[in-house]
Amino acid sequence: MAEYRKTKAGIKLHVRVAFRDPDNVYPDKVELTPAKPADRTQMDTLIDDQGVTYIFDRGYVDYDKFNAYSLNGIFFVTRLKDNAVMETLHEFDLAPDSPISSDRMVKLGQGKKQTRMVFRVIETLDLKGNRIQILSNRFDLTAEEIGDLYRNRWKIETFFRWIKQHLKLTRFYGEQEQAVWNQIWMCLIAYALLLLTKMELETNKSLREVARLLHVMKYRSWEAFREVIHRKPLRRSKGRQKVAR
Repeated sequence: MAEYRKTKAGIKLHVRVAFRDPDNVYPDKVELTPAKPADRTQMDTLIDDQGVTYIFDRGYVDYDKFNAYSLNGIFFVTRLKDNAVMETLHEFDLAPDSPISSDRMVKLGQGKKQTRMVFRVIETLDLKGNRIQILSNRFDLTAEEIGDLYRNRWKIETFFRWIKQHLKLTRFYGEQEQAVWNQIWMCLIAYALLLLTKMELETNKSLREVARLLHVMKYRSWEAFREVIHRKPLRRSKGRQKVAR
């Protein structure tokens, strides 16, 4: 349960975000905890489906869990900490123009704490040009595909930013546990309904535009709303044109 104090309080929202397609994500599972416990304490709750590939940050690193995931057919892509110890068993060849600097089969840790399962570690650069190590138990993908999977993690951050900015989840209006839960659930439900509306209409408009039009036409019929969503612009602006003199 979330704990509150008069001087200072903190909660942590753990959300499993599912990728419907490259452009649309949605909240799939939610857990609310006090702020103090580490992120990895929620791994058993959020990572539980076989045949699914989970993408998460290095705050969720747990070698014992990684062993169990591989044994149970749960796939993952995550970032290793810079000081991670590993034993290289094999180094894979890279394409000549690959952005990946190395692709290896490894065991993590050393001695009695070394992992029983083997994993794959690729090294590449992040968007800021910093060297990062990406860990996965998927050997059926290319190194470039694994790198792309991890880079798509930024869409999770985009999801949270969208919730905060457009659904006003920037502060809580109540301090009781149920009040906090209600506000969070209302925001997540609103987001899911907007995405379902966009999918139903098969429109390329952004969620923000769908939300704006819904607000403007909240007293109109569904048919009228659908017509407005699919209406083409009357003209395309070509900008200010020079007048010949």
